[in-house]
Amino acid sequence: MSETTGTGLPGSPTSLFDHALQLHQLAPGEPLPRDGEPYPDDESHRHRRGPDAPEDRHSAGKDVALILDTHFARASAPLSELADAFHDVYVPIHRNEHIAAAAERADRESVRRTGRWLVRYGTDRCSVTVGLALLAAVGTADDIPLIQTIGLLSDHFGPLAAHAFERQTGGVEALLWLAERVTGWGRVYVVEALCRLDDPAARPWLLHKACDGDFLTDFGSSG
Repeated sequence: MSETTGTGLPGSPTSLFDHALQLHQLAPGEPLPRDGEPYPDDESHRHRRGPDAPEDRHSAGKDVALILDTHFARASAPLSELADAFHDVYVPIHRNEHIAAAAERADRESVRRTGRWLVRYGTDRCSVTVGLALLAAVGTADDIPLIQTIGLLSDHFGPLAAHAFERQTGGVEALLWLAERVTGWGRVYVVEALCRLDDPAARPWLLHKACDGDFLTDFGSSG
């Protein structure tokens, strides 16, 4: 796994990455029980519900991009200031043009460092989602293990993890690894990404294993 810059916050709750990793180590070849739920931040999200998606779907992600632009404009800004910066704005869980544009406007190394820190040490799903969106936009193959682990919490992080792997060298292998370890909507996101890539290496798995008796089977039978 690639090195991440910074350290976790002293006395902070369990990071979502550590939560996923600990569950994964109990059964490395299997999906996480209940998709890893409840997450360590469940209590804070029950008591402090974030905003709903805006009525104008094209504006979704603009608030996140503004926070990122402000952060990246200050070279000395500490990574920790983003640890809980996104809870009160709407954070899309799919690829978002505004967040991707903010990542492209800033220095790439700074964006990667920020994304890695948020994914590795974030204790709030909103900030971890933003970190994953940054890595999906400008991450490298070094980030694959990091993204695979957080992607195991696939109901929430599956869409961005799958998108990140679509644009990576070695992404098909990473997607197949994740596909074997996710179920439900998480598997749907991964299978859709594999189908879009249309790589011969993925076809045997898609033919024989894509439908696992869950969501995809239901879709196929209703089509």
